Amino acid sequence: MKDISRLTNDKGIITALAIDQRGALRRMMDEDIKDEDIESFKSIVSENLTAHASSILLDPEYGLPAAKVRDESCGVLLAYEKTGYDKTEPGRRPDLLNQWSVRGLKEAGADAVKLLVYIDVDEADAVNDEKKAFISRVGSECKGEDIPYFLEILTYDAEISDDKGREYAAVKPGKVIGAMKEYAKPEYHVDVLKVEVPVNMKYVEGFGVDGDAVYSKEEAAEFFKAQSTAGDVPFIFLSAGVETGLFIDTLKFAAESGSSFNGILGGRAIWKDAAAVFLNEGKEAAKKWVETKGVENIREVMSVVERTASPADGSGI
Repeated sequence: MKDISRLTNDKGIITALAIDQRGALRRMMDEDIKDEDIESFKSIVSENLTAHASSILLDPEYGLPAAKVRDESCGVLLAYEKTGYDKTEPGRRPDLLNQWSVRGLKEAGADAVKLLVYIDVDEADAVNDEKKAFISRVGSECKGEDIPYFLEILTYDAEISDDKGREYAAVKPGKVIGAMKEYAKPEYHVDVLKVEVPVNMKYVEGFGVDGDAVYSKEEAAEFFKAQSTAGDVPFIFLSAGVETGLFIDTLKFAAESGSSFNGILGGRAIWKDAAAVFLNEGKEAAKKWVETKGVENIREVMSVVERTASPADGSGI
């Protein structure tokens, strides 16, 4: 594994902040928002929250100004993929930013490169073989440039349209764990997997709507334990846009279940309400929200991460 110490805290845990959203951020704010306003919003988040994070994930399209105003102790991950995917054909195939390479991202200040790919391990071999080659190709590029490679996996089922519903919740553990088993293999050169928790916590007994559970607490705990044995590559959780309180409860449940996760890349769970403030009340109001509620959120989340996660290098705390 390449050296990822620039991305971890002094305990070897990845307490990272994510604000690499592009299309999703426009949808949260306004499709017609100006590019400079997106840059400004990302800079507000970076300038005020990175003192509480080991690293920050940004995109090179709108995030480079935010990288310049981050706390000096905070490492930088830069996204390599285009936002979204082509919805006119099946497969949710990925694509790279046209004007960037791993070398270019490194020269722009990246301490690591992040690639997001949508994966359905049960989809047709033709689709998955293409993605395997794509992921391996980026891994080889990162290996050649000697820069850490973070692979973000978002799972789905090609036959289930609602990935937030009960039907998908029932198959989600197999999708997440199966994808991790594949892409933890050494031929992909992945240094850290950024993944979903293996269950939809809203359908875990005691966490969601009473009587609507898909998994008992015991079943959910077993999935968290199984996820930890899916491969030898360090893995971190993404926040998936859930509410801050539920994300914190999820991290605690993961630890209680025996998960050996190595940290998080927390995004919308920490700062998403600031987007509406920026849009409706302006930059100064958003800055004030981030300085107060945003700081409160990230401190609370990261303190839980430090108590529940394992060091990415496998050492003791």
